[in-house]
Amino acid sequence: MELLVDDIVPEYAREVKHEAREFADEHVAPNAEEYFRDATYPEDVLEAGQDAGLVAQDIGEEWGGRGLDVVQMLAVAEEWFRADAGIALSLQLASFGAEIVEKYGTDDQREEYLRPVAEGEAITGLAVSEPDTGSDLSGMTTTAEKSDDGDEWVLNGEKYWIGNGVEGDWLTVYARTGHDEDDRYGNHSLFIVPTDAAGYDAEHIPEKMGMRASKQAHIVFDDCRIPESNLVGHEGAGFMMLAEFFNFGRVVVSGHGLGLAAAAIEEAWAFVHDREEFGRTIADFQAVQHGLADMRMEFEAARALTYRAAEKVRDGENPSLWAAMAKTKATETATDCAEQGMQFHGGRSILTDRRIARVYRDVRIPVVYEGANEIQRNLIYRQS
Repeated sequence: MELLVDDIVPEYAREVKHEAREFADEHVAPNAEEYFRDATYPEDVLEAGQDAGLVAQDIGEEWGGRGLDVVQMLAVAEEWFRADAGIALSLQLASFGAEIVEKYGTDDQREEYLRPVAEGEAITGLAVSEPDTGSDLSGMTTTAEKSDDGDEWVLNGEKYWIGNGVEGDWLTVYARTGHDEDDRYGNHSLFIVPTDAAGYDAEHIPEKMGMRASKQAHIVFDDCRIPESNLVGHEGAGFMMLAEFFNFGRVVVSGHGLGLAAAAIEEAWAFVHDREEFGRTIADFQAVQHGLADMRMEFEAARALTYRAAEKVRDGENPSLWAAMAKTKATETATDCAEQGMQFHGGRSILTDRRIARVYRDVRIPVVYEGANEIQRNLIYRQS
């Protein structure tokens, strides 16, 4: 069964999609169970991805990348997440947030921080969520204040669920720089923060139930000082920059859902056609056939919506609406397909070495990150 077919993918995105499939078959899928079981960061797979020119390649050619757009990044995501979500997330988080620096940063910032990421010599991340705040971007409390001489920004506060908070070389950090109650969307800014800066401390969050090959951190800023020049864009523009960036990110997360849904369907299909009960295969039962039919229909609907949304975001046509719809549909389809796949597997579904069990754990995560789906529904309603 081949689900991630090319016909819905714009022709210009098919070459990198094939590269991602070959890489996933060689480096991701064969290591998936081991990295899930051991819960270790996949440094060797990341290095292979950098060498293959597939990691951080949404960065533009001028700064050392390939300039892959949102449609191409979606095509890569669905292939990698079909093979394994934990490893795939580590690969994609290696440049998470770098797009903001590319679009809004200075040439000096791009040369110093962006180019090493594109060339595979550094990795980065985006620090937004906090221990007590997730989807409410205007409610983040980590602060950045100018030093007395105005030459530095001083950061204080905490961030949580931050990819590459430990492994990364630098992060793009979202922090409060204003307190205007009448302008709740103009109180935050974005900063480049090297992870070796004084006052920066990070440790891994205790182990997760899913995507165990991807590591997230709890970061504490204690009078963390960075140069004044590390402000990205304009002071007070952080909220709007992030909102725009998340349109891109949510389409890619839709690809996470599509890959996971494809994996669930593949596993369910193979199992029910091989397993026998009452003298016939499970696939001979009409109830099972209907369940598989529903999985396929929902998957195809989600994939069609996602690729349409990717082109809308690429072209700037009401991107927030389309990104929210695709992210919600694709990630919830993955959850439903994994649930049905587990049911078809019966008692064997709970064995930890089963791919369907790994998928079932992993699908719980994309419905939450990049803005919980309840928030996406708010966006969909307001912009419809």
